[in-house]
Amino acid sequence: MTISWRKSSYSGSATDEMCVELADLAQGIGIRDSKSPAGGRLVVGRGGFGGLVGRIKGGALDLPPR
Repeated sequence: MTISWRKSSYSGSATDEMCVELADLAQGIGIRDSKSPAGGRLVVGRGGFGGLVGRIKGGALDLPPR
């Protein structure tokens, strides 16, 4: 089975590797680092992924200014 990975259009150009990629998998949402596509991958349930996206959009995971 071939996995179709994609990244957000907000990530910049097609050659911009500073982002994560997502895949819709049978067991949930796959997440991987675009700089190391053969490296480790994280799979989270759809509900957990929705919660993560909500926290990111809401600023709950923003780093404090330096």
